[in-house]
Parts: sequence; structure tokens; C-alpha cells
Amino acid sequence: MLLYIHVPFCRVKCRYCAFHSMPLHMALAEDSDALRSYVNTLCMEMDFWGHRLGRAAISSVFIGGGTPSLLPPAMLARLLEHAASTFRLDQGAEISMEANPESLTDPAHAAACLRAGVNRLSLGVQSLDDGLLRVLGRAHRAEDVLRAVHAAREAGCTNLNLDLMWALPGQDTRHWLATLDAVLRLRPEHISAYALTLEEGTPLLRDAAQGSLSLPDDNEQGRMFLEGAALLERAGYMQYEISNFARPGLACRHNQGYWEGRDYLGLGPAATSTLHSRRWTNPDSRQRWADAVRTGRLADHAEHITPDIRLMEMIMLCLRTTAGLPLADFRQQAGFDFIEGHRSLIRTWQEHGLVMLRNGRFSLTREGMLLSNSIISDIFERTEELLRRRTSFAQETAGTHSPHAEACRNADR
Repeated sequence: MLLYIHVPFCRVKCRYCAFHSMPLHMALAEDSDALRSYVNTLCMEMDFWGHRLGRAAISSVFIGGGTPSLLPPAMLARLLEHAASTFRLDQGAEISMEANPESLTDPAHAAACLRAGVNRLSLGVQSLDDGLLRVLGRAHRAEDVLRAVHAAREAGCTNLNLDLMWALPGQDTRHWLATLDAVLRLRPEHISAYALTLEEGTPLLRDAAQGSLSLPDDNEQGRMFLEGAALLERAGYMQYEISNFARPGLACRHNQGYWEGRDYLGLGPAATSTLHSRRWTNPDSRQRWADAVRTGRLADHAEHITPDIRLMEMIMLCLRTTAGLPLADFRQQAGFDFIEGHRSLIRTWQEHGLVMLRNGRFSLTREGMLLSNSIISDIFERTEELLRRRTSFAQETAGTHSPHAEACRNADR
């Protein structure tokens, strides 16, 4: 099982952010003991699930936010100690913590976080251009990134991720490649590179709707993705997911667990969990979340994840990765063959160099990743049709034996 801990505090709310968070100074103005109360409630939530699940094995912990590095190291240590005593952390478990550069420029602070148990740091760099950082509403500047990387290394961090964003307002391919060149000089073990997404309710979306934001067009974004990925590959970073690159053996194990469809427990306000074919999301306010923890009313409205939903999620998650969709696993879950069922679609995509079939897996090429939303949507539509045919076929032939692969072949004509 994976464990996610959400820290809903940040220094400032970024202009693109739709995650549940609030500026720490506002939380402290409402309650001067807000951090301690939050950590106490998190420990109570752990106790609740420890009672329900027993000493469940935890393979990785990810502390995200918000800005978890705003937590005093003593509180961070308490959280991780409580997790270790409540659950059973695997030996060598990956324990990641997100941090914003301006909050981690002191080597002593970074060292205290590592002593608390963190063994992987993820710095929210986003850009090394001060002008773009201001547009994004970030609290740091480029020089803070350099200081934070130095602090992390001086503290002994040997597994460092730098989060970046591309397709930013006014950015072009040359600017993006220059950013990557500068980041490569910092020699992180892992690089996450996400295209800017304009989320509902954010100031950046409002700016775009008002016409005051100039974003790169689709062709420019395509060049940024393809040329950026090629540059990182030449520098020794393996692309293992659409937006993630790592030196050999240093892919983020926690995120790989999500893409592999493993169970995960989310703690904190607005955190989502998927356990034993049930999924739920905690209340998205600290007060309502705290009330739910105190009354033991967590997961009361969980959604049942049916085998067909699991199948569709497996398609979506696996096709984000370079490893792709394991065809034997698909057949086992679906009851029919993926290639037979999607033959005409696959043929068309292969002709355009968008997909690959190798080693028993179906995956997107780098060019195909540019069109992943469209390709996955087409696969969903076709798979849903085949699932309906499977159900109808089973009902019509109850008590008889007929290979379902033949029905898929007929449906594809």
C-alpha cells in the first residue's frame, strides 16, 4: 500500500493552483495553533486506519501539498514516527516530501527534514525565469532554486527531483530548452516536466478568458515536448511516464505505484484513497475533515470500483507510462484480447507512428503521447462497446460455450 499525506498550507496561493491549500499566515491568523492542531488530527486519522487495517505494509510515503516544507522538522518527524508505529514501513521505503525553493534554502533545515526520515526531496521549481515565476504567482525566484539545491546536497540528499512547467505564457521551444539546459547543470536525479493546465477557478484561467494571457500554440507545444524529451534522454534521463524522467533506477516508486493501480491511503483534507475496490475523498476543508476524523466518519460515502472501472483505469494509467499496457493483464481482466478488439484503431495509429506493440505490451510512442488524450478516449469508447457486447454475448449464450475472441473479431469488421 502507498501512503499519501496532504499538507494544506503554502506561503502564497499560486495563480495556476487548484489543489486544496491556503496561505499559512491566513491559517495562523484564524488559529495560532493551526499547525499543531493539523498534525494532531493527522495522527488521529492514522490511528483510525491503523485500527481498521492493522499494521498494513507501506511501500512508500509521499508528503505533498501545499508546501510540506513549511512544517517544522519536529512536526514532520512526529508524523513519520507515528506512521511507522501505526503501519509497517517496508525496509528502504521511499519517503518523499515536496518543498518550495524559498522554504528550503537553509542547509540545517534540509538536514533536519532528512533526519526526520525523508529520503527523497521534490523541489517545486516550475521555471528559472523570474518574469514567468511572477506570472505563475510563485513565492520564489531563480536564485532561491540554486540555494535550495545547494542546501539539499549539503544536507546529504541523494535523491532530488525538480518539478518544472512548460507551455507557459510567452514561452517558446528555445526558452524551454534553455531552461532544461540550466536545470541539467544542477544534476538532479529526477525531473518532472508538466505542461501548464488552466484549471477552473484559477486566476490564470481568468486571465486567459479575458485575453490577457498569450500561450504557445499547439504546434509550438508539440515541439517543446518532443525536443525537451529528446534533450533529457541525451543527458541520461529515462522517460518512464509522459511527464517524468529519471536517471536509471531512480524513478519515483510512489508515483509508479499509482500508475500500476496499487492501493493507496490518503490522509488530510481533500486527500483521496483507493483501498480494496473502494474509493473516497476526504472533506475539502480542514474543519470538516477534522470533524470527520473526530467522529470516525471517514470513507462513509465510498464509491465501489467495479472490475470494468478498474479495467478502464488500467488502460488510462498504463498508457501514460513508456512501459505501456500489459496485454496479458488486460485479457485476464477484460475477458477478451486487446489487439483483436481494437485492431482497426491500432492499425491506423501504427501507420502514423503513434503506438508500439512489443514484449507483450501496447504503448504510445513519444509522438503518440502528444495525442494521448485523444487516443485513450478512442480506446475507452471502443472498450466500452466491447464490454457491452461481452455482457450481451454472455447473457445470450448462457449455458453454451463459444470463444469470445470470435465475437471481438466480428465486432471489429
